[in-house]
Amino acid sequence: MFEQRLAALDATALRSLQHMQRGIEKESLRIDSRGYLSQRPHPPTLGSALTHPSITTDYSEALLEFITPTFSSYEEPIRFLEQLHRITYAELEKNNEKLWVNSMPCALTAEKDIPIAYYGTSNIGKMKHIYRVGLGHRYGKTMQTIAGIHYNVSFPTDFLTSLHQQQAAEMDYQAFVDQQYFALIRNVHRYSWLLIYLFGASPAVCRSFFKEVPEQLETTAGRTVIAPYGTSLRMSDLGYQNSSQAQIKVRYDNLSHYVEDLCRAVDTPYPAFEVMGLKDGESWKQLNTHILQIENEYYGVIRPKRTAQKNERPLSALKNRGVEYIELRCLDLDPFSPVGITEEQFHFLDLFCCYCLLEAS
Repeated sequence: MFEQRLAALDATALRSLQHMQRGIEKESLRIDSRGYLSQRPHPPTLGSALTHPSITTDYSEALLEFITPTFSSYEEPIRFLEQLHRITYAELEKNNEKLWVNSMPCALTAEKDIPIAYYGTSNIGKMKHIYRVGLGHRYGKTMQTIAGIHYNVSFPTDFLTSLHQQQAAEMDYQAFVDQQYFALIRNVHRYSWLLIYLFGASPAVCRSFFKEVPEQLETTAGRTVIAPYGTSLRMSDLGYQNSSQAQIKVRYDNLSHYVEDLCRAVDTPYPAFEVMGLKDGESWKQLNTHILQIENEYYGVIRPKRTAQKNERPLSALKNRGVEYIELRCLDLDPFSPVGITEEQFHFLDLFCCYCLLEAS
């Protein structure tokens, strides 16, 4: 199938791939001078974590997230990330802090010492904070300190139009685009092991990450534990995983089924979370007692995405206007790159996504 679809593309369609749009979301923990998780709040001089378009926080006040715009070149997102890091380090150095370069977290103390991100007193700010409080109660705070790279990519309209005309001109254009992106998603699930094998960079972690060190890990000198021959603890069953979501059966055969399955998970109560309750006195413990508080709670190696409008749910945006781009979520931070990812990795990821799209199945 891949060879046939590639051969059918004309030179114009192939040249249009030079204009693939790509952006990066990169997470990094702030650490203090001892190498422990920072207890300081998000630096106010970096702007509001709620509204800043490029510098925010994820789960914890200490878990910074850098977000680039989309670019059609490999150099520009790297350059943009470099600028964000320079701006951030200028502020962190005032408190003798640094950014942790690995995906698995730095030395941790007690779970209670992991500060949950705070976004102010607005309704949206409170919702984002309570959602994270819920994550802590549901899965533990420690797991939420794991960091990674999210690679967002979309294919040019000229390229998708050429495929549409050649293969399914009678089908609605957006329906065809959705079909192609879901074919890509299925193939990413099939071949994601290759990305973990090539780019996995989290074989070790501080023993403070575990209450009890799992038997399959080995202890080295000091406080470090490793997975022999492991590449990515982050993507293993010891990393960013949870058992409650095992019952969610999300179908990737088409957009309609994907939205239907996630909506069901967001609307279905879960007994363990019902027992947990919504509040502790006047303090909220979670947004609701359903399998998922919101759709973004569902963990996966890849997501279909559509930019949501004001007050629009992500699933509603997908259902109403179709897939706009995909978010690849299985990449560890590269500890040898100052910004966590390299141009060479960009090249490979583009080729990987092109192959997954063209090998439609």
